[in-house]
Amino acid sequence: MSVDAPATGATGAPAGGPREGPKAEPEPGATGGGNGTDPSAGPSGGGAQRPNYFVVGFVGALGVLSAWLLVEALTGARAVFIYILVALFLAVGLNPVIELLRHRLRMPRWAAIVTVCLALLAFVAVFTWAIVPPLTEQVSGFVSALPGAIDHLRNTAFFHEVDHRYNVLERLEGVVTGGDFGQRIFGGLVGVGQVVFNWLFALSTVFILTLFFMASLPGMMDVSYRFVPRSRRGGVREIGDEIVRRIGAFIAGQLVVAAFGGVVAFFFLWAIGSAYALTLALVVAVTALIPLVGTSIGALAAALAVGVSDLWLGLITLVFFLVYQQIESYVISPRVMRHAVDVAPTANITAALVGGALLGLVGALLAIPTVAALTLVLKKVVFPRLERR
Repeated sequence: MSVDAPATGATGAPAGGPREGPKAEPEPGATGGGNGTDPSAGPSGGGAQRPNYFVVGFVGALGVLSAWLLVEALTGARAVFIYILVALFLAVGLNPVIELLRHRLRMPRWAAIVTVCLALLAFVAVFTWAIVPPLTEQVSGFVSALPGAIDHLRNTAFFHEVDHRYNVLERLEGVVTGGDFGQRIFGGLVGVGQVVFNWLFALSTVFILTLFFMASLPGMMDVSYRFVPRSRRGGVREIGDEIVRRIGAFIAGQLVVAAFGGVVAFFFLWAIGSAYALTLALVVAVTALIPLVGTSIGALAAALAVGVSDLWLGLITLVFFLVYQQIESYVISPRVMRHAVDVAPTANITAALVGGALLGLVGALLAIPTVAALTLVLKKVVFPRLERR
């Protein structure tokens, strides 16, 4: 007797029993909800979380505030960075003189540094001695002659016409007799005193920093070279020493140009009979150290000083220095600087203009050695690599 198998339907399930298929595995994140997600699912759920916009905004605001505080701190310390740059520039520029004293006169480094510092102090003392007495004399003479000049001006028809139209005397009397006139004068004197104090502080700071940098320059350079891998250290040291040499040559070239301008100015002022030939020649020499505009500043100062006593001689002095400035700009300075820093005159002028726009006088002084260093890196490193490709 055979037992019949239970009847099955079309789907393979028993005909009389419930149709149960194999249990399906739940999909990830499915918890029985109609759309497959649980609204109360936590971080472990599969639904995409919305970011906490408050936290994101707060962290972003903290980042912006930190960046702003950093910029403000760097801006406040800008003067300190400028002092350091100028002192390092002077230390590197004076290093060839120190090495020359060491090798020629067999001096130790500290003695060579002291000698250079004493020479700088002597030059400042001579410059101060030459410029302060005539300046004081001229200022006192101008002040003593001022009342007579005012009386003479008041008696002219031109002044009467101007006073009749614009009430110049009445306005001047109102300013002088005003209650805040003394406060303005005192505030102006305090402002001038503060400027003088700031200049003295800056000069003393730069001098002290230059002294320390000159003493520790070889050690600083050795430490800097140690950051380079040993396999490339020799080439980097060669380029670094060449950059230092060029900066020293630039300062020496500027000194040569300035000294030549001072000598020319002295002989011209002595020839026209100026009583302050030495003083004005020193002014011309010192201002000639400023790139591009230094000679013009010295020429204006000399022309004004001569023109106070004789207007025609002042005009002749101005014309002479304008002619000399062209000779210096196109003949003397390019030849000296080309042998010193080996940079094209166009690059020198462009660098001085850009540096002056960024950092003023300090930027104009540092721009040309910087361009010389970049030119050396291009010739020694960048261009040879491009030729090998």
